[in-house]
Amino acid sequence: MGKYIVKRVILAIFTIFIISLITFFAMNAIPGGPFNSEKAKSPAVMKELEARYGLDQPLIVQYKNYMAGVLHGDFGVSLKTDRPISDIIGESFPISAKLGLLAALTAIVLGSIAALMRNRWPDRVIVFFVTLITSMPSFVIATLLLYFFCIKLGVVQAFSSGSNMVLLPVLSLSLSPMAYITRLTKTSMLDALGQDYIRTAKAKGLSNRAIIIKHALKNALIPVVTYIGVDFGGMLSGAILTETVFNWPGIGFEVYRAISMRDWPI
Repeated sequence: MGKYIVKRVILAIFTIFIISLITFFAMNAIPGGPFNSEKAKSPAVMKELEARYGLDQPLIVQYKNYMAGVLHGDFGVSLKTDRPISDIIGESFPISAKLGLLAALTAIVLGSIAALMRNRWPDRVIVFFVTLITSMPSFVIATLLLYFFCIKLGVVQAFSSGSNMVLLPVLSLSLSPMAYITRLTKTSMLDALGQDYIRTAKAKGLSNRAIIIKHALKNALIPVVTYIGVDFGGMLSGAILTETVFNWPGIGFEVYRAISMRDWPI
C-alpha cells in the first residue's frame, strides 16, 4: 500500500510538472504580449517593464525562474495590477468553491431523486431532459438561463451582487453533471435492484423504502460518488465559461481575464 501511494504521488507531481510546462509555453505562444495594448508608453518604457518582470529573457529561463518561485511558494505577481498571485487566488477561490459546492449538492440531490422515478412518466421526461442538457455546452446553458430568467421573465437581475443571482450560476454549473449523475444513478440502481441480496431482502418482507434506501441505493451510489469526486474538483477550481457569462468573480473568471489580457503569471 505504501509503495502504491508513493507511486501515485510521484506520478501526480510529474503530471503537474508536464501540465505547467505545456501551459507556460502554450500561453506564451499566443500572439501579442501583456503590454502591447499600452501604446501610449514609449519603447524605452516597454523594455523597462519587460526587464522588470523578466519577459526579456528566453522562455526556458522564464520557466525556470517561474518554477523556482513556485517551489518556494511564490507564484509571482499580476502583470496588470502588480498584485501577488497568491492574494488573487485567496480571494477568488472561496467564491468558486461556494459556487462549486452548491452546484455539486444540487446535482447530487436532483440526480438521485430523478433516478428513483424510474419506469414512470417523469422518468421519460427526465431522460429526454438530461439527454438534451448533456448535448449542450455550458455556455449555451448559461446564456439560455440568462435570457429566460433575466430578460424574458425578469425574475433575476443579470450580473447583480444579490444572493438570488447565485441561483443561475449554480443551476448552469450543476445541470451538466446532474444529467450524467441521473443516468449513472439510474443505471447503477437498476443493476443493484437485480442482485440476489435484493431478492433476499424482499423475501424477508422488507418494505420497498427500506430496500431502496438501506440496500440498493447504498451500493448504487459507489460509482456515482467516484464520478462526483472527480467532477467536484473541477467545480472547485472554477468554471471558466460559467463564471465569465455570469460575471462571477471566481478563479474561472480570473483565468479568462488573464488570458484576454495576456497576464501570464495568473
